Amino acid sequence: MTDLGKASAADRAYAYTRQQILTGAVAAGDLISEGEIASATGLSRTPVREAFLRLQGEGALRLHPKRGALVVPVSVAEIRQVLQARLLIESFAAEQVIAADAGTRAALAAELAASMRRQQDLTAAGDHAASVAEDRTFHELIVRAGGNDLLADFYDVLRDRQLRMGSDALRRTAERRHSIAAQHARLAELIASGSAEEFRQAAEEHLRGTREALLGLPV
Repeated sequence: MTDLGKASAADRAYAYTRQQILTGAVAAGDLISEGEIASATGLSRTPVREAFLRLQGEGALRLHPKRGALVVPVSVAEIRQVLQARLLIESFAAEQVIAADAGTRAALAAELAASMRRQQDLTAAGDHAASVAEDRTFHELIVRAGGNDLLADFYDVLRDRQLRMGSDALRRTAERRHSIAAQHARLAELIASGSAEEFRQAAEEHLRGTREALLGLPV
């Protein structure tokens, strides 16, 4: 995220508005105004307008002259497409790591194990926001290890879009939290000593649960 202390005014307005959208502080379907964001950030309307244009380009806002900006609702089709793209990128990255030497695989598996321990501690402490962030870190470790920076950057955008879909749904029950932990453990195990196809199948199962949670279906 942009460092608000050093960023330009437009970047500060963008970072603040984006965070409001990603965390659900402003919900899908809400109408926000340049004046509201300018007041909240202590900025003028000009950088806020620039931020709104940038967020419109990313599909997060839809601008309505003289009325404000609508937070664009996330469609069922978008949920499916985001998760399909995640599966492709994670499977590709895992394939690159699994094809590497044993030391590379073991190093990533150790990082994933450490991430899982942190997530378990955060979940036990009831720190939901930090637990969701660590979940993201777990998957980003795999993607970054794949060695393709363009795909890794695109993956970050996908995770931002998923966060808009409602991270609360991903851990609404203890059963779902346990399922995520078990699936993460399986993915880490396959990085260490599995095949690319086994990883793809396990990742598909994991993301299927995410899709069902986001769509309000049984998991």
